[in-house]
Amino acid sequence: MTHGHSEPEAPYHGPKFGALARRVHGWSWQAFPIGMGTGAVYVLLSALDPHPEWVTSIEVVFFFMAIFLFSLNISTLLLQFILYREQSKRLLFDPVKGVFVPLWVLSFATIIIGTIQYAVPPGIIHPGFVYELFWIYVVFAVGVCFPMLMIWFNKPHDIKTFTPAWAFLIFPMMLVGVVAFNALKVIPVTDPRCIGVLLVGYVFQGLGFFMTFFYLAIYVLRIMTTGFMDGHQANGAFVACGPPGFTALALINLGKQARIILPAYNLVSPQAGEIFFAASVMCALLLFGLAVFFFFFGILPYWFKLHKHLSEILGCWALTFPNGFSVWHAVMVFLVCMVWLVLFGLTILAFVRGKIFMAKDADVWKDTMGGDDAARNAAAQVAPGLISEQSSVTNLPYTIPPRGDYIDIEKQQEGERPWVINNNRI
Repeated sequence: MTHGHSEPEAPYHGPKFGALARRVHGWSWQAFPIGMGTGAVYVLLSALDPHPEWVTSIEVVFFFMAIFLFSLNISTLLLQFILYREQSKRLLFDPVKGVFVPLWVLSFATIIIGTIQYAVPPGIIHPGFVYELFWIYVVFAVGVCFPMLMIWFNKPHDIKTFTPAWAFLIFPMMLVGVVAFNALKVIPVTDPRCIGVLLVGYVFQGLGFFMTFFYLAIYVLRIMTTGFMDGHQANGAFVACGPPGFTALALINLGKQARIILPAYNLVSPQAGEIFFAASVMCALLLFGLAVFFFFFGILPYWFKLHKHLSEILGCWALTFPNGFSVWHAVMVFLVCMVWLVLFGLTILAFVRGKIFMAKDADVWKDTMGGDDAARNAAAQVAPGLISEQSSVTNLPYTIPPRGDYIDIEKQQEGERPWVINNNRI
Protein backbone atom coordinates (compact mmCIF):
# COMPACT_ATOMS: atom_id res chain seq x y z
CA MET A 1 0.00 0.00 0.00
CA THR A 2 1.29 3.44 -0.86
CA HIS A 3 1.10 6.17 1.71
CA GLY A 4 -0.55 9.43 0.81
CA HIS A 5 -1.51 8.32 -2.71
CA SER A 6 -4.28 6.00 -3.83
CA GLU A 7 -3.38 3.64 -6.63
CA PRO A 8 -5.11 4.43 -9.94
CA GLU A 9 -8.00 2.17 -10.83
CA ALA A 10 -7.78 0.02 -13.91
CA PRO A 11 -10.03 1.26 -16.72
CA TYR A 12 -13.30 -0.63 -16.99
CA HIS A 13 -14.65 -1.46 -20.44
CA GLY A 14 -17.28 -3.99 -19.42
CA PRO A 15 -21.08 -3.74 -19.46
CA LYS A 16 -23.01 -1.00 -17.73
CA PHE A 17 -25.48 -2.01 -15.03
CA GLY A 18 -28.69 -0.35 -13.96
CA ALA A 19 -28.90 1.81 -10.84
CA LEU A 20 -30.98 -0.82 -9.02
CA ALA A 21 -28.35 -3.53 -9.52
CA ARG A 22 -25.61 -1.23 -8.27
CA ARG A 23 -27.73 -0.25 -5.25
CA VAL A 24 -28.39 -3.84 -4.27
CA HIS A 25 -24.75 -4.80 -4.72
CA GLY A 26 -23.53 -1.74 -2.81
CA TRP A 27 -25.91 -2.12 0.16
CA SER A 28 -24.26 -2.94 3.47
CA TRP A 29 -24.98 -3.56 7.15
CA GLN A 30 -23.99 0.07 7.80
CA ALA A 31 -27.53 0.99 6.76
CA PHE A 32 -28.96 -0.19 10.08
CA PRO A 33 -27.67 2.77 12.18
CA ILE A 34 -30.16 4.92 10.24
CA GLY A 35 -33.04 2.84 11.59
CA MET A 36 -31.44 2.73 15.03
CA GLY A 37 -31.16 6.53 15.09
CA THR A 38 -34.80 6.80 14.01
CA GLY A 39 -35.82 4.39 16.76
CA ALA A 40 -33.77 6.33 19.31
CA VAL A 41 -35.84 9.43 18.54
CA TYR A 42 -39.20 7.90 19.53
CA VAL A 43 -37.64 6.10 22.50
CA LEU A 44 -36.32 9.43 23.80
CA LEU A 45 -39.55 11.30 23.04
CA SER A 46 -41.59 8.70 24.93
CA ALA A 47 -39.64 9.46 28.13
CA LEU A 48 -40.37 13.21 28.10
CA ASP A 49 -42.01 14.55 31.24
CA PRO A 50 -44.46 16.28 30.85
CA HIS A 51 -45.62 14.32 27.83
CA PRO A 52 -48.16 16.15 25.57
CA GLU A 53 -50.50 14.10 23.40
CA TRP A 54 -49.12 15.53 20.15
CA VAL A 55 -45.69 14.14 21.02
CA THR A 56 -47.14 10.62 20.94
CA SER A 57 -48.32 11.21 17.36
CA ILE A 58 -44.78 12.17 16.36
CA GLU A 59 -43.45 9.06 18.10
CA VAL A 60 -45.80 6.81 16.13
CA VAL A 61 -44.61 8.37 12.85
CA PHE A 62 -41.00 7.67 13.77
CA PHE A 63 -41.98 4.15 14.86
CA PHE A 64 -43.41 3.32 11.44
CA MET A 65 -40.39 4.91 9.79
CA ALA A 66 -38.15 2.59 11.81
CA ILE A 67 -40.21 -0.43 10.72
CA PHE A 68 -39.97 0.68 7.08
CA LEU A 69 -36.19 1.19 7.25
CA PHE A 70 -35.72 -2.17 8.99
CA SER A 71 -37.81 -3.96 6.34
CA LEU A 72 -35.98 -2.15 3.53
CA ASN A 73 -32.56 -3.10 4.87
CA ILE A 74 -33.46 -6.74 5.52
CA SER A 75 -35.11 -7.23 2.11
CA THR A 76 -32.27 -5.51 0.22
CA LEU A 77 -29.58 -7.55 1.98
CA LEU A 78 -31.59 -10.71 1.36
CA LEU A 79 -31.81 -9.81 -2.34
CA GLN A 80 -28.07 -9.16 -2.32
CA PHE A 81 -27.50 -12.63 -0.85
CA ILE A 82 -29.60 -14.20 -3.62
CA LEU A 83 -28.09 -12.29 -6.53
CA TYR A 84 -24.55 -11.47 -5.39
CA ARG A 85 -23.63 -14.14 -2.89
CA GLU A 86 -19.91 -13.39 -3.01
CA GLN A 87 -20.51 -9.76 -2.06
CA SER A 88 -22.80 -10.86 0.77
CA LYS A 89 -20.10 -13.17 2.16
CA ARG A 90 -17.51 -10.44 1.69
CA LEU A 91 -19.48 -8.10 3.95
CA LEU A 92 -19.78 -10.73 6.68
CA PHE A 93 -16.04 -11.38 6.81
CA ASP A 94 -14.90 -7.80 6.27
CA PRO A 95 -12.91 -6.65 9.35
CA VAL A 96 -14.53 -3.18 9.23
CA LYS A 97 -18.03 -3.69 7.82
CA GLY A 98 -18.52 -7.01 9.60
CA VAL A 99 -18.85 -5.32 13.00
CA PHE A 100 -22.09 -3.72 11.78
CA VAL A 101 -23.85 -7.05 11.23
CA PRO A 102 -25.25 -7.26 14.82
CA LEU A 103 -26.88 -3.85 14.38
CA TRP A 104 -29.89 -5.45 12.72
CA VAL A 105 -30.64 -7.05 16.09
CA LEU A 106 -30.43 -3.61 17.77
CA SER A 107 -32.84 -2.24 15.18
CA PHE A 108 -35.18 -5.10 16.01
CA ALA A 109 -34.89 -4.14 19.69
CA THR A 110 -36.13 -0.60 18.98
CA ILE A 111 -39.10 -2.08 17.11
CA ILE A 112 -39.92 -4.33 20.09
CA ILE A 113 -39.79 -1.30 22.41
CA GLY A 114 -42.05 0.64 20.05
CA THR A 115 -44.47 -2.29 19.86
CA ILE A 116 -44.68 -2.37 23.67
CA GLN A 117 -45.32 1.36 23.86
CA TYR A 118 -47.77 1.83 21.00
CA ALA A 119 -49.40 -1.56 20.30
CA VAL A 120 -49.96 -3.08 23.76
CA PRO A 121 -51.87 -0.20 25.50
CA PRO A 122 -54.60 -0.02 22.80
CA GLY A 123 -54.95 -3.82 22.87
CA ILE A 124 -53.48 -4.48 19.41
CA ILE A 125 -50.82 -6.79 20.86
CA HIS A 126 -51.38 -9.11 23.85
CA PRO A 127 -48.78 -8.92 26.68
CA GLY A 128 -48.19 -12.65 26.25
CA PHE A 129 -46.85 -11.97 22.77
CA VAL A 130 -44.38 -9.46 24.24
CA TYR A 131 -43.00 -12.28 26.40
CA GLU A 132 -42.43 -14.32 23.25
CA LEU A 133 -40.83 -11.33 21.50
CA PHE A 134 -38.41 -11.00 24.40
CA TRP A 135 -37.16 -14.54 24.01
CA ILE A 136 -37.00 -14.19 20.23
CA TYR A 137 -34.75 -11.19 20.77
CA VAL A 138 -32.52 -13.15 23.19
CA VAL A 139 -32.15 -15.94 20.62
CA PHE A 140 -31.30 -13.43 17.87
CA ALA A 141 -28.79 -11.64 20.11
CA VAL A 142 -26.93 -14.81 21.08
CA GLY A 143 -27.27 -16.37 17.63
CA VAL A 144 -25.73 -13.35 15.90
CA CYS A 145 -23.16 -12.15 18.44
CA PHE A 146 -21.30 -15.39 19.09
CA PRO A 147 -20.80 -16.42 15.43
CA MET A 148 -19.69 -12.90 14.51
CA LEU A 149 -17.29 -12.85 17.48
CA MET A 150 -15.81 -16.16 16.30
CA ILE A 151 -15.37 -14.77 12.78
CA TRP A 152 -13.93 -11.47 13.95
CA PHE A 153 -11.52 -12.85 16.56
CA ASN A 154 -10.26 -15.47 14.13
CA LYS A 155 -7.92 -12.81 12.70
CA PRO A 156 -5.54 -10.38 14.43
CA HIS A 157 -6.42 -6.67 14.56
CA ASP A 158 -4.19 -3.65 14.97
CA ILE A 159 -4.85 -1.64 18.14
CA LYS A 160 -3.82 1.52 16.28
CA THR A 161 -6.99 1.22 14.19
CA PHE A 162 -9.26 0.41 17.15
CA THR A 163 -12.59 2.20 17.43
CA PRO A 164 -15.39 1.77 20.01
CA ALA A 165 -17.61 0.69 17.11
CA TRP A 166 -15.92 -2.71 17.36
CA ALA A 167 -18.01 -3.20 20.50
CA PHE A 168 -21.09 -3.48 18.26
CA LEU A 169 -20.35 -7.21 18.28
CA ILE A 170 -21.48 -7.26 21.94
CA PHE A 171 -24.23 -4.62 21.92
CA PRO A 172 -27.23 -6.90 21.16
CA MET A 173 -26.55 -8.96 24.30
CA MET A 174 -26.11 -5.80 26.38
CA LEU A 175 -29.49 -4.51 25.16
CA VAL A 176 -31.28 -7.59 26.54
CA GLY A 177 -31.61 -5.72 29.85
CA VAL A 178 -33.24 -2.74 28.12
CA VAL A 179 -35.69 -4.98 26.26
CA ALA A 180 -36.37 -6.85 29.53
CA PHE A 181 -37.47 -3.85 31.59
CA ASN A 182 -39.66 -2.64 28.72
CA ALA A 183 -41.29 -6.07 28.53
CA LEU A 184 -41.85 -6.05 32.30
CA LYS A 185 -43.89 -2.85 31.93
CA VAL A 186 -46.70 -4.87 30.33
CA ILE A 187 -46.16 -8.36 31.77
CA PRO A 188 -48.19 -8.45 35.00
CA VAL A 189 -46.47 -9.22 38.30
CA THR A 190 -48.97 -12.04 38.84
CA ASP A 191 -47.44 -13.85 35.86
CA PRO A 192 -44.57 -16.03 37.20
CA ARG A 193 -42.76 -15.67 33.88
CA CYS A 194 -41.79 -12.12 34.86
CA ILE A 195 -39.13 -13.57 37.21
CA GLY A 196 -37.33 -15.20 34.30
CA VAL A 197 -37.44 -12.00 32.25
CA LEU A 198 -36.05 -9.99 35.16
CA LEU A 199 -33.17 -12.35 35.96
CA VAL A 200 -32.22 -12.90 32.31
CA GLY A 201 -32.22 -9.14 31.83
CA TYR A 202 -29.77 -8.71 34.71
CA VAL A 203 -27.51 -11.54 33.51
CA PHE A 204 -27.20 -10.32 29.94
CA GLN A 205 -26.89 -6.69 30.97
CA GLY A 206 -23.92 -7.63 33.14
CA LEU A 207 -22.41 -9.80 30.43
CA GLY A 208 -22.77 -7.09 27.81
CA PHE A 209 -21.56 -4.22 29.96
CA PHE A 210 -18.42 -5.88 31.28
CA MET A 211 -17.43 -7.13 27.84
CA THR A 212 -17.92 -3.66 26.34
CA PHE A 213 -16.09 -2.18 29.35
CA PHE A 214 -13.02 -4.12 28.23
CA TYR A 215 -13.44 -2.51 24.81
CA LEU A 216 -13.59 0.93 26.45
CA ALA A 217 -10.30 0.21 28.23
CA ILE A 218 -8.72 -0.63 24.87
CA TYR A 219 -10.23 2.59 23.46
CA VAL A 220 -8.44 4.67 26.11
CA LEU A 221 -5.21 2.77 25.40
CA ARG A 222 -5.59 3.45 21.68
CA ILE A 223 -6.04 7.21 22.31
CA MET A 224 -2.95 7.20 24.51
CA THR A 225 -1.04 5.53 21.68
CA THR A 226 -2.21 7.48 18.61
CA GLY A 227 -4.07 10.53 19.91
CA PHE A 228 -7.72 11.36 19.20
CA MET A 229 -9.36 9.44 16.39
CA ASP A 230 -9.81 11.34 13.16
CA GLY A 231 -11.75 10.95 9.94
CA HIS A 232 -14.77 8.66 9.98
CA GLN A 233 -13.46 7.05 13.18
CA ALA A 234 -14.18 10.29 15.08
CA ASN A 235 -17.86 9.29 14.98
CA GLY A 236 -17.04 6.10 16.86
CA ALA A 237 -16.07 8.12 19.93
CA PHE A 238 -19.78 8.61 20.67
CA VAL A 239 -20.34 4.85 20.67
CA ALA A 240 -18.33 4.81 23.91
CA CYS A 241 -21.27 6.57 25.62
CA GLY A 242 -23.54 3.62 24.88
CA PRO A 243 -22.41 0.85 27.27
CA PRO A 244 -22.38 2.92 30.51
CA GLY A 245 -25.45 4.92 29.45
CA PHE A 246 -27.62 1.96 28.49
CA THR A 247 -26.48 -0.01 31.53
CA ALA A 248 -27.39 2.88 33.83
CA LEU A 249 -30.83 3.03 32.21
CA ALA A 250 -31.30 -0.73 32.51
CA LEU A 251 -30.17 -0.90 36.16
CA ILE A 252 -32.59 1.82 37.29
CA ASN A 253 -35.58 0.28 35.54
CA LEU A 254 -34.72 -3.32 36.38
CA GLY A 255 -34.28 -2.19 40.00
CA LYS A 256 -37.78 -0.69 39.97
CA GLN A 257 -39.20 -4.00 38.80
CA ALA A 258 -37.02 -6.07 41.17
CA ARG A 259 -38.29 -4.32 44.32
CA ILE A 260 -41.82 -5.32 43.30
CA ILE A 261 -41.35 -8.75 41.70
CA LEU A 262 -38.82 -10.33 44.08
CA PRO A 263 -40.75 -9.61 47.33
CA ALA A 264 -44.01 -10.65 45.64
CA TYR A 265 -42.65 -14.19 45.22
CA ASN A 266 -40.90 -14.21 48.63
CA LEU A 267 -37.47 -14.31 47.01
CA VAL A 268 -36.33 -11.37 49.15
CA SER A 269 -37.91 -9.31 51.91
CA PRO A 270 -39.56 -5.97 51.07
CA GLN A 271 -36.65 -4.17 52.76
CA ALA A 272 -34.16 -6.12 50.65
CA GLY A 273 -36.14 -5.13 47.57
CA GLU A 274 -35.70 -1.45 48.45
CA ILE A 275 -31.99 -2.02 49.00
CA PHE A 276 -31.88 -3.77 45.63
CA PHE A 277 -33.37 -0.69 44.00
CA ALA A 278 -31.17 1.77 45.91
CA ALA A 279 -28.03 -0.13 44.90
CA SER A 280 -29.18 -0.09 41.28
CA VAL A 281 -29.66 3.69 41.37
CA MET A 282 -26.24 4.22 42.95
CA CYS A 283 -24.50 2.10 40.29
CA ALA A 284 -26.50 3.85 37.56
CA LEU A 285 -25.32 7.27 38.73
CA LEU A 286 -21.71 6.12 38.66
CA LEU A 287 -22.10 4.78 35.14
CA PHE A 288 -23.94 7.89 34.00
CA GLY A 289 -20.94 9.95 35.07
CA LEU A 290 -18.71 7.75 32.91
CA ALA A 291 -21.09 8.15 29.96
CA VAL A 292 -21.04 11.96 30.29
CA PHE A 293 -17.24 11.90 30.40
CA PHE A 294 -17.01 9.88 27.17
CA PHE A 295 -19.61 12.17 25.58
CA PHE A 296 -17.55 15.31 26.14
CA PHE A 297 -14.36 13.36 25.44
CA GLY A 298 -15.75 12.70 21.97
CA ILE A 299 -17.49 16.00 21.23
CA LEU A 300 -14.69 18.44 22.11
CA PRO A 301 -12.24 17.37 19.35
CA TYR A 302 -15.01 16.15 17.02
CA TRP A 303 -15.32 19.03 14.53
CA PHE A 304 -11.57 19.32 14.07
CA LYS A 305 -11.00 15.60 13.53
CA LEU A 306 -13.98 14.74 11.34
CA HIS A 307 -13.58 14.34 7.58
CA LYS A 308 -16.52 16.26 6.15
CA HIS A 309 -17.35 13.98 3.21
CA LEU A 310 -20.84 12.78 2.28
CA SER A 311 -19.42 9.32 1.59
CA GLU A 312 -18.76 8.98 5.35
CA ILE A 313 -22.20 10.20 6.51
CA LEU A 314 -23.29 6.75 7.78
CA GLY A 315 -20.78 6.86 10.62
CA CYS A 316 -22.32 10.09 11.90
CA TRP A 317 -25.46 8.23 12.99
CA ALA A 318 -23.56 7.35 16.17
CA LEU A 319 -24.43 10.91 17.25
CA THR A 320 -28.05 9.86 17.86
CA PHE A 321 -27.22 7.54 20.76
CA PRO A 322 -29.63 8.34 23.63
CA ASN A 323 -28.80 10.46 26.67
CA GLY A 324 -31.08 11.42 29.54
CA PHE A 325 -32.36 12.63 32.96
CA SER A 326 -35.34 15.09 33.32
CA VAL A 327 -34.45 18.65 32.17
CA TRP A 328 -31.13 17.42 30.85
CA HIS A 329 -33.09 14.71 29.04
CA ALA A 330 -35.41 17.27 27.42
CA VAL A 331 -32.45 19.33 26.21
CA MET A 332 -30.67 16.29 24.82
CA VAL A 333 -33.86 15.03 23.15
CA PHE A 334 -34.17 18.35 21.33
CA LEU A 335 -30.52 18.18 20.24
CA VAL A 336 -30.85 14.55 19.13
CA CYS A 337 -33.95 15.43 17.08
CA MET A 338 -32.08 18.29 15.41
CA VAL A 339 -29.12 16.02 14.70
CA TRP A 340 -31.50 13.41 13.28
CA LEU A 341 -33.01 15.96 10.87
CA VAL A 342 -29.57 17.07 9.68
CA LEU A 343 -28.24 13.53 9.31
CA PHE A 344 -31.38 12.27 7.58
CA GLY A 345 -31.20 15.12 5.07
CA LEU A 346 -27.49 14.57 4.42
CA THR A 347 -28.01 10.81 4.13
CA ILE A 348 -30.71 11.31 1.50
CA LEU A 349 -28.39 13.72 -0.34
CA ALA A 350 -25.51 11.24 -0.21
CA PHE A 351 -27.85 8.47 -1.42
CA VAL A 352 -29.15 10.50 -4.36
CA ARG A 353 -25.62 11.50 -5.39
CA GLY A 354 -24.47 7.89 -5.25
CA LYS A 355 -21.96 8.46 -2.44
CA ILE A 356 -23.36 5.56 -0.38
CA PHE A 357 -24.93 2.20 -1.25
CA MET A 358 -23.76 2.42 -4.87
CA ALA A 359 -21.40 -0.22 -6.24
CA LYS A 360 -19.22 0.19 -9.31
CA ASP A 361 -20.12 -1.57 -12.54
CA ALA A 362 -16.87 -3.55 -12.37
CA ASP A 363 -17.73 -4.90 -8.91
CA VAL A 364 -21.25 -5.88 -9.96
CA TRP A 365 -19.99 -7.57 -13.11
CA LYS A 366 -17.31 -9.48 -11.19
CA ASP A 367 -19.85 -10.95 -8.77
CA THR A 368 -22.42 -11.52 -11.50
CA MET A 369 -19.94 -13.68 -13.43
CA GLY A 370 -18.93 -15.62 -10.29
CA GLY A 371 -20.24 -19.16 -9.87
CA ASP A 372 -21.55 -21.68 -12.38
CA ASP A 373 -23.96 -21.01 -15.23
CA ALA A 374 -26.96 -22.38 -13.32
CA ALA A 375 -26.46 -19.93 -10.47
CA ARG A 376 -26.04 -17.01 -12.84
CA ASN A 377 -29.14 -17.91 -14.82
CA ALA A 378 -31.08 -18.30 -11.55
CA ALA A 379 -30.04 -14.79 -10.55
CA ALA A 380 -31.25 -13.44 -13.87
CA GLN A 381 -34.59 -15.23 -13.46
CA VAL A 382 -35.14 -14.01 -9.89
CA ALA A 383 -34.69 -10.35 -10.82
CA PRO A 384 -34.23 -9.87 -14.56
CA GLY A 385 -34.62 -6.09 -14.23
CA LEU A 386 -31.51 -5.77 -12.12
CA ILE A 387 -29.19 -6.25 -15.10
CA SER A 388 -29.33 -3.94 -18.09
CA GLU A 389 -30.12 -5.39 -21.49
CA GLN A 390 -26.63 -5.19 -22.94
CA SER A 391 -25.07 -6.74 -19.83
CA SER A 392 -27.53 -9.51 -19.05
CA VAL A 393 -26.06 -12.81 -17.98
CA THR A 394 -27.52 -14.45 -21.07
CA ASN A 395 -26.47 -11.52 -23.30
CA LEU A 396 -22.72 -11.62 -22.71
CA PRO A 397 -20.62 -8.58 -23.71
CA TYR A 398 -19.04 -10.48 -26.60
CA THR A 399 -20.37 -12.47 -29.59
CA ILE A 400 -19.42 -15.83 -31.00
CA PRO A 401 -17.74 -15.46 -34.42
CA PRO A 402 -19.36 -17.19 -37.39
CA ARG A 403 -18.17 -20.67 -38.24
CA GLY A 404 -16.36 -19.43 -41.33
CA ASP A 405 -13.87 -17.49 -39.23
CA TYR A 406 -12.48 -20.68 -37.69
CA ILE A 407 -9.35 -22.23 -39.21
CA ASP A 408 -8.88 -25.92 -38.54
CA ILE A 409 -5.12 -26.13 -38.14
CA GLU A 410 -5.37 -29.75 -37.08
CA LYS A 411 -6.65 -30.80 -40.48
CA GLN A 412 -4.10 -28.69 -42.31
CA GLN A 413 -1.04 -29.96 -40.42
CA GLU A 414 -2.37 -33.32 -39.17
CA GLY A 415 -1.50 -32.51 -35.58
CA GLU A 416 -3.29 -31.44 -32.43
CA ARG A 417 -3.43 -27.66 -32.46
CA PRO A 418 -5.80 -25.29 -30.70
CA TRP A 419 -8.58 -23.53 -32.52
CA VAL A 420 -7.81 -19.98 -33.54
CA ILE A 421 -10.01 -17.05 -34.46
CA ASN A 422 -8.47 -14.56 -36.85
CA ASN A 423 -5.05 -16.01 -35.89
CA ASN A 424 -5.72 -15.50 -32.16
CA ARG A 425 -5.88 -18.42 -29.75
CA ILE A 426 -8.99 -19.06 -27.68
